[in-house]
Amino acid sequence: MNRQMKPQVRSKLIKSLLISSAMALSLSSYALAGGGDGVGETVSMEEYQALKSEVETMRAELDEMRALIKAQQQTQPTSSRQTIPVSSTTPTVNVAAQPPVSAPEPQVTKEEFQKLKKEVRKINRTAKSAEEWKNTNSTVHLAGYASAGYASNDGGDGRFNQAQFAPIFHYQYKDRVLLEAELEFEAAEDGTTDVGMEYLTIDLLLNDYATLIAGKFISPLGQFRQNGHPSWINKLPSAPSGFGHDGAAPSGEVGLQLRGAIPMGESDMRANYALYVGNGPSLETVVEGGQTEIHGIGTEGFTADENGGKVVGGRVGFLPLPKLELGLSGATGDVAIDGESNRAYRAMGADFSYRFKKYDFRGEYIEQEAKALSSSIVPEAFNVSTWYVQGSRKFAKNFEGVLRYSDYDSPHPDEQQKQWAIGLNYLFAPQVIAKIAYEVNDGLNGTINDENRWLFQLAYGF
Repeated sequence: MNRQMKPQVRSKLIKSLLISSAMALSLSSYALAGGGDGVGETVSMEEYQALKSEVETMRAELDEMRALIKAQQQTQPTSSRQTIPVSSTTPTVNVAAQPPVSAPEPQVTKEEFQKLKKEVRKINRTAKSAEEWKNTNSTVHLAGYASAGYASNDGGDGRFNQAQFAPIFHYQYKDRVLLEAELEFEAAEDGTTDVGMEYLTIDLLLNDYATLIAGKFISPLGQFRQNGHPSWINKLPSAPSGFGHDGAAPSGEVGLQLRGAIPMGESDMRANYALYVGNGPSLETVVEGGQTEIHGIGTEGFTADENGGKVVGGRVGFLPLPKLELGLSGATGDVAIDGESNRAYRAMGADFSYRFKKYDFRGEYIEQEAKALSSSIVPEAFNVSTWYVQGSRKFAKNFEGVLRYSDYDSPHPDEQQKQWAIGLNYLFAPQVIAKIAYEVNDGLNGTINDENRWLFQLAYGF
């Protein structure tokens, strides 16, 4: 290895030595004097110590450079280390007798120094904020939907019949607990506001395949009630016959529910499930012509359980293809008229949904029955059922056409209805939809269920 130092290398080392010495001396004087602004302001001891630490580091580097230069000089002839040209415009420098070099203090004002410190603090705050957001334990989310509507019966006057707001609140702690709740605010015919709670549950996220839910939840029987009833998801301004509140399809339940996915191994098939136990429905009675009748099966989700018997049930969905789902639902338990003995209750249903390119097809059948009880003031059984099929297709930019048929069967003739509904939608955005539809209704003559009508609705999901 050649231990002789080339002139160019020595020149660079000497030049670095001179500049570093000047900086070290000037930084020391700057720290003691309070800055280079010439006004004698002082800095804090912390700032001074920081600058002092930098100076000491630079001095250590200078000592190493001096030792390296000295070692190189000892291996060369005397003549070669008498003078070293630093540059073409710099006088020769005698290394052995190099005098202390003075340099002008750096022109850094107190204001510039404080500005730099502020920028550092700002960066630190930004980094800390980003880290806190990244590692947050709790997440709050607001969703929901709203809708406004207009209805006009054939031969009658139209009216603006809907102003609804349904906020949905989500609060999640880590990947362990989720609280979700939906409230409903709706303008009533008399100008007051109807307020309701569609559901409120505390969800324990057990694992990737199971969530335990406690509270009031939408009935998992069938598909429309739990997935399709929000106005911005429903493709028509109205629900299918029998799928509204007080219809044949159960609305809600208070109790416990376990729902999630079913592992299917390497198969392309997927499956999901929802199992529940709850207080169950109630039998609603009415007196007409001096005779008591069962008006309907109430399924709004009650915290009372007067008959003391629980209802268990659920739904299982199978997806043999990614866009095809087949579902089976069922429930069993006890139900009673207030003050009477329990009678058996059951519910059953089936549903499907299929998407193909721009087409969407779906349908559902649901039935509820309260068995006969000879000792009751209403000994007969009570059975309600309904079903619908629906198809839609998107076309011409944001337009969508919809056709639906539904059939509601009830022991009360004035509630029975067969309905055709045809609609045209325009999607301003995926969650903003304007709907116009016409219903052809076939029910008992002289009742509202026999009147055809026009419907208009603007719905917004957020």
